[in-house]
Amino acid sequence: MSDTVDALELAQALIRCPSVTPADEGALDVLQSALEGLGLTCHRMTFSEEGTADVDNLYARLGTEGPNFCYAGHTDVVPVGNEAGWTVDPFGGEVIDGTLYGRGATDMKGGIACFVSGMSRFLKNRSGNFNGSISLLITGDEEGPSINGTRKVLDWLAERNETLDACIVGEPTNPNKLGEMVKIGRRGSISGWLTVHGMQGHTAYPHLADNPLPRMIAMLDAITSEKLDDGTDHFQPSNLQLTTIDVGNTATNIIPGEVQAAFNIRFNDLHTSESLMTWLKEKFDAVGGDYDVEFQITGEAFLTPPGKLSSLLSEAVEKTTGIKPDLSTTGGTSDARFIKDFCPIAEFGLISQSMHKVDECARLSDMDRLTDIYELFLDGYFAE
Repeated sequence: MSDTVDALELAQALIRCPSVTPADEGALDVLQSALEGLGLTCHRMTFSEEGTADVDNLYARLGTEGPNFCYAGHTDVVPVGNEAGWTVDPFGGEVIDGTLYGRGATDMKGGIACFVSGMSRFLKNRSGNFNGSISLLITGDEEGPSINGTRKVLDWLAERNETLDACIVGEPTNPNKLGEMVKIGRRGSISGWLTVHGMQGHTAYPHLADNPLPRMIAMLDAITSEKLDDGTDHFQPSNLQLTTIDVGNTATNIIPGEVQAAFNIRFNDLHTSESLMTWLKEKFDAVGGDYDVEFQITGEAFLTPPGKLSSLLSEAVEKTTGIKPDLSTTGGTSDARFIKDFCPIAEFGLISQSMHKVDECARLSDMDRLTDIYELFLDGYFAE
């Protein structure tokens, strides 16, 4: 096993690979080299599916016995957006005044680098000896459709009868300062596209037409006028938001032939996507008329109840930062929604404030402390 890995150097090398989903651009090669230097066995796999881009993924493991602790994350990043708005090279990995800049600095190349660094220190302190295994599951498809990434790596592991016993996803979970928040679950997400059909006609002769707008208004009122729930001990209330209503009618003397609307529901574990789809269709049917609705389910709500995993992670966070983190389920979706079917899971990483923004960045002091947190967690998880 080589010496310890420097988190900043690894993060810079990863940022300098412009791995905008689904491109890898050498990012996994950089990571694989660092992991193999620490003695991990690396498996690279490219998955594809008709109508989607090929995606490169990596699974690395040190050890063959259980328990198998896994760190999961992604090396793909979102596009830089308006590059003219950046004050630095988005893929330069520059350090200015104690801050690392670049796309992926927080989401989540910086977090991956901190874990590899913390793991390397843990291994050096143990002379490579510990009871169990450490693995990393890293995809290049988290910021995209999430079809050829983590889900398929998990299927590959299952085919090999390889199990995960616990997992931390290194997403940037802290809103403002390191240590504020550990995520132990996520809300589910379902999007819908509702089309109400009528018959086009002249506004002066409404009896010869069928205006779909009043029915659409009634349908949308039916699904927005009542609360879905009041929340739970670990989840905020579910919410339904209308995102667009489109008629495409440019004339005031034409009754439109159809109207479309879209909506999204972020829901807690009082619901499932199936129960919500049933509820929505009941509301629409009660209004009646000719309509179509299509759904896309991004993920189901899930919760890893507070236990060993969140306790060890919280202790490491508090010991390092002096902050006792909230155990939260807020925010959007992540690949934790796939891994939760295989083992207990928690999420903890850098500060989320600059992710997906111009001049994305991470303070070096936060990276140092995150590295400490990951090392302390591994010490606790593999304590004899």
